[in-house]
Amino acid sequence: MAQASSIEWTNATWNPVTGCTKISPGCKHCYAERMAKRLKAMGVPQYRNGFKLTLQEDALSIPYRWKKPRLVFVNSMSDLFHKDVPLPFIKRVFRSIADNAQHQFQVLTKRPELALAYATDLDWPTNLWLGTSVENSLVLDRVRTLAQIPAAIKFLSVEPLIGPIPRLPLKNIDWVIVGGESGPGARPMNAEWVTQIRDRCVKFDVPFFFKQWGGVQKKRTGRELEGRTWDEMPEWSEANNEQSTYAIC
Repeated sequence: MAQASSIEWTNATWNPVTGCTKISPGCKHCYAERMAKRLKAMGVPQYRNGFKLTLQEDALSIPYRWKKPRLVFVNSMSDLFHKDVPLPFIKRVFRSIADNAQHQFQVLTKRPELALAYATDLDWPTNLWLGTSVENSLVLDRVRTLAQIPAAIKFLSVEPLIGPIPRLPLKNIDWVIVGGESGPGARPMNAEWVTQIRDRCVKFDVPFFFKQWGGVQKKRTGRELEGRTWDEMPEWSEANNEQSTYAIC
């Protein structure tokens, strides 16, 4: 339930939970759902339930085996703050994260309201990044909710970007990722939607990462924006309790 990742903004994925349910337009062509069905058909035991939400108890020990520091995307195949994930299990995931401070763990949710509801019941490790997905201006409440949560780094995954967000809220936000939808049925992304967000991040000094243009053949469309790649990321230093910015070009 962990593996090296080809996702541009992380090094590995770790899935203590698999499966999810769709809650907004950004979920329409969910890659995790397609992958879960494929893995079930291949007989992978962790996906015996397909895309039905499943707690993967055995996966909780995986971070303890990693020696080399890495960026870890948590639950690329699910949502840790799904309503059917019990709070005690979330606490165990947080404990695995806290016990492995040599790594940075990136938790992405479409349900920041539940993360906020649980916020005072959780001990937030300094190596945990919490992000929320924002596909268009109709879900901007997620950003304002995320901004209230006491995670060390708070980030936005604006992917798939399926509509303009000219005034993306950036207060208390440490990082923004933007990307177009890819795979079968991919919805188009307007270049102006991307540059609006990029320019706003530059104005407010928020690290900006452009992941991809997307489309059915994402390798062909690439990830250059106006002649360059944007690979900015936040860096957290526990030693001085400050944030700075670096690029992984």
